[in-house]
Amino acid sequence: MKDLITTALRYENGSLHLLDQRRLPAEVLWHRCSDTDDLVALIQGLAVRGAPLIGVAAALWIGHCAARGDEPGQLLDTIRLLRASRPTAVNLSACLERMQHRIEQGADRAALIDQATTIFFEDVMLCDKIAQHGAALIEPGDRILTHCNTGGLATAGVGTALGVIITAHKQSKNINVWVDETRPLLQGARLTTWELERAGVPYRLICDSMAASLMAAGEVERIMVGADRIARNGDFANKIGTYALAVLASHHQLPFYVVAPQTTVDQDCIDGAAIQIEQRKAAEVRGATGSFGACTWSPSNAPVYNPAFDTTPAALVTGWILDTGVFTLNDVKAGAFG
Repeated sequence: MKDLITTALRYENGSLHLLDQRRLPAEVLWHRCSDTDDLVALIQGLAVRGAPLIGVAAALWIGHCAARGDEPGQLLDTIRLLRASRPTAVNLSACLERMQHRIEQGADRAALIDQATTIFFEDVMLCDKIAQHGAALIEPGDRILTHCNTGGLATAGVGTALGVIITAHKQSKNINVWVDETRPLLQGARLTTWELERAGVPYRLICDSMAASLMAAGEVERIMVGADRIARNGDFANKIGTYALAVLASHHQLPFYVVAPQTTVDQDCIDGAAIQIEQRKAAEVRGATGSFGACTWSPSNAPVYNPAFDTTPAALVTGWILDTGVFTLNDVKAGAFG
């Protein structure tokens, strides 16, 4: 395959390299994927994360395996292993299904490489369209609150919600951003701040529990978040804490937008109740691990409930900003996603 370069992914000289997002912002460390188990470990460990980027990385790995001469049976086994690595993010399974379909059709090596490359460039294009649709909704001087990380670290392009925000900044809209730290792995504090600093966007970092007081004080004009899976009825799963923001936005009568590519809409998922929510390790809540080392702040055997995502009902969403346009709840009820 030809070389492909993004913020968090590089396919160079016949090798797939992924930025270890666990090390940011203190250290920029790239991992070279040596085998499928290596990629699975990077995905499960959140070294590579973001629903679109996970899907793109998996597709490129299948293209890489085809390029090195793996047989169809081997490729299908690899797809099975990758698909099981993160159950909530629909982009992973969707991208792998596209690769599997081509394999089952009898596509040759060149066709599989072409399919993987197409998936990469589609994501870049989708992000550009999302950014333009979303930036049009932002008013000059807006103070925008966002949760988790949804920029170039999470996609092959400029990002989803953060791509919208950075695009609005480039349009000289004089915006400011409130960044939730985002428990338990602090993707907002570590990653979103890193991306905003690189883009020169003014921001302030807050603890997750501060969002309500900011809204009550009139310090927020709108909330923009990403999504890992959107059900056909508009319910969606995103990083834990998103549902609370939607409830707060409704109470304070603030616009609450979901920003994602059309590929994040799961046509086979009827509603949010059907979305599988991943449970993560207790150690992520008992303490923290990073470039500084490791620390524990709770009793070592403290019982923990640690879902990676929560589900927000469509009724709390002002609009869904996709690459195909901006949709209201009435649009969704009329079958916009069906």
